[in-house]
Amino acid sequence: MTRTRMTILILALLALGPPSFAQHMDHPAPAQPAANPGQAAFGAVQAIVATLLADPMTDWSKVDIDALRQHLIDMDEVTLRADVRKEVLDNGLRLTITGSGRTLEAIQRMLPDQAHALDGQRGWLTRTALRPDGVELTATARDKAEIATIRGLGFMGIMALGTHHGPHHLRIAKGLGMHEH
Repeated sequence: MTRTRMTILILALLALGPPSFAQHMDHPAPAQPAANPGQAAFGAVQAIVATLLADPMTDWSKVDIDALRQHLIDMDEVTLRADVRKEVLDNGLRLTITGSGRTLEAIQRMLPDQAHALDGQRGWLTRTALRPDGVELTATARDKAEIATIRGLGFMGIMALGTHHGPHHLRIAKGLGMHEH
């Protein structure tokens, strides 16, 4: 199979996406061809590789998939291994996220960037303070509905919020660094 045909096939599979979760839990989605590679980090890398292959402007001398892999490991550490203590505030939440070793390093790399990406969106004020054992993340709002949203999302919901993750991963893979400039 040629490289072009393989790229088209991968893109077609990715376009199918996962089944819709908008359906009621008691009415499962109809069976669809599987586009899930079985592991989330692998799937993220696969999608980025397909995007890079499909872009004739990709500068392969700068591509760094290993940097993306390290970032995805950070995401895994924060998602699965960080300890989170939640304090409800009148106007939001204060989250103390801690860990040790690789988890601590991932917390301190990722959380300030996520808070910065969300600050000002939805009328939120998001701030972080580094601690020797992690990060303190505070998310607040003035609007009562947004305060409820912050509390309902909690730590992982706040980490997952935003549409910047895909472009951020592509930026890392292209060797352009972690931050938008």
